[in-house]
Amino acid sequence: MINNIESTVASSRVRLARNLADHPFPDRLSDPIKAKQIVRTVFEAASGVRSFRLYSMDVITETVAQSLRDDHLISAELAKNKACGAALIAEEEEEDPLHGKFSVMINEEDHLREQYIVKGLNLSLAYLKISAVDDELSKKLRFAFDAQLGYLTACPTNLGTGLRASVMLFLPGLTRMKKMSRLIREISRLGHTVRGVYGEGSAAEGYMYQISNEVTLGVDEDYILSEVQRAVLEIVNLESHARKELLASKPTEIRDQCCRAYGILANCERVSFKEFLRLISDVKLGVALGFLETENFGAMDDFIAGMRPSNLDLLRDEPFDPVERDLFRAQKCRRFFRKIRRVEK
Repeated sequence: MINNIESTVASSRVRLARNLADHPFPDRLSDPIKAKQIVRTVFEAASGVRSFRLYSMDVITETVAQSLRDDHLISAELAKNKACGAALIAEEEEEDPLHGKFSVMINEEDHLREQYIVKGLNLSLAYLKISAVDDELSKKLRFAFDAQLGYLTACPTNLGTGLRASVMLFLPGLTRMKKMSRLIREISRLGHTVRGVYGEGSAAEGYMYQISNEVTLGVDEDYILSEVQRAVLEIVNLESHARKELLASKPTEIRDQCCRAYGILANCERVSFKEFLRLISDVKLGVALGFLETENFGAMDDFIAGMRPSNLDLLRDEPFDPVERDLFRAQKCRRFFRKIRRVEK
C-alpha cells in the first residue's frame, strides 16, 4: 500500500543564488565578452569538482531547451535568453538515480543558480549534496557576500542565505474539494508560497504544486529547511483528509473515473499529451486511493516527464509530427501500464 507521503510528495529541491564579486549582476551585464567569460569561469571551476556538460542557450535547439525546462533544469526566462552568456551546466551522470544531480543556471537573474533535486521528501539530502558542491565552488570563485546582509543577490527576496527549498506535491484531493485557495492563504502567513509546476506564474498542471520558502534573510539554512519540511508534512495530512472526503462524497464516480483512465491509457491507440496528463493524474489518484496498484508510485512522474513532446522528440534525429508523436506516446503507455494492476473490490 502506498503511504501518504509517497503518494503526495514527488520531489525536493534546494536552490542557491550566488553572484561573483566585482561583476555586474546579469541584468546590468551588457558586454557579451564578459558574460561569456563568466560562463567559462564557472564551468572551469565546476569541472574541477564533478563532470559537467555545458548547454549554451545561443547554441542549443528549441527542442533541447524545452526539454531542459520540462525537466526543471532551466527556467522559462533562461530558455528564452538567446544572448551570449546564458547557459546551463549539468552533471553528466547521477551518482544514484534516486539521489538526483547538481546543475547550475548561469547568467539568469543571478550569475549562478545552483540546484539539486532529489526524489521524495528529502530536503536535508538535497541541501547536503548542494552544500558540498557550493563549498568547493566557493574555494575557486569569489562570491559577492556582505557580513551583515549575507549573499548578495539581484532580487532582495533572495538576500541572506540565497536558499530556496521547494517541494513538489500532488494535491488532487485539496484541488477537487476546492480547498487550495484557503491553503495558499495559510501557507503565505507562514512565510511560504505555493506555485505551479514551473514556478512563479505557472499553472498547477496535473494537480502538481510547488511549496517553497519566501524568507531567506535573517534566518539560517537549517531553519528554512525545517520550516518547509514542517509545512509539507501538514499539507500531506490535509491532502489525506481531503482525499477521504472526496471518496466519501462520490465513491462510485471517483472509482469509475480512475479505473476508466487506467483502461484508456492501457489500451489507447493515440493520445495527446494534454489528454495523457489528465488521465494519468486520475490513475495516480486511483493508486493513492487503493483502486489500482503499482510497486513504484514515483515511476509515474518519471513517465510523465518522458512523455512530454520535447522529450519524445529527442528520441529521434528529427521531431515527430503531432500525429506520429501521439501514436508513439500511446504505444509507450500500453507498455508502461502493464505494470499497474486494478484492485477488485
